[in-house]
Amino acid sequence: MPVVDQVERHPLLTQQPLIKFNRAHHIVTQAWSPLGRGNILKYPLLERIGERHGKSSAQVILRWQLQSGVAFIPKAVHADHIRQNIAIHDFNLSAEEMAQIDSLSNFHRFGKEPALVYEYNKKYEMR
Repeated sequence: MPVVDQVERHPLLTQQPLIKFNRAHHIVTQAWSPLGRGNILKYPLLERIGERHGKSSAQVILRWQLQSGVAFIPKAVHADHIRQNIAIHDFNLSAEEMAQIDSLSNFHRFGKEPALVYEYNKKYEMR
C-alpha cells in the first residue's frame, strides 16, 4: 500500500475524490505544483482573500493546501518567495473562503504528466 500519493493539486484542480480515497486508505496526499506553476496567482478571488488577510495569493493557496490536510512542496528559488511560502501559519482561512477557493476547480492541469496521455491523448514530444 502506498504511503504518499503525489499529485498535481491547486485551486483549479482540487482532486477532492482522490483526496477522500487517500484519506480512507491512510495515504498522504502531497501536492506537486501547489501554486499551479504560478498561473493562478492573479485570480481576483485569491487576491481579494489575500488582501483581507494581508497576504499574497500564493500564501492564500498554500494556507488552503495546509487547511485541506494536503502536504505540499512549493518550488521557490528566490529568498523572498521562500520566506513568503513559510509565513502561512499566522492566519486562518474561514470555511467560506475555503469553499470559495474549492469552487475554482475546473479540472485544469498545467503539468504534462502521464495522466494527460490517458485523459487527453497528449504525448510527450520526442527529441
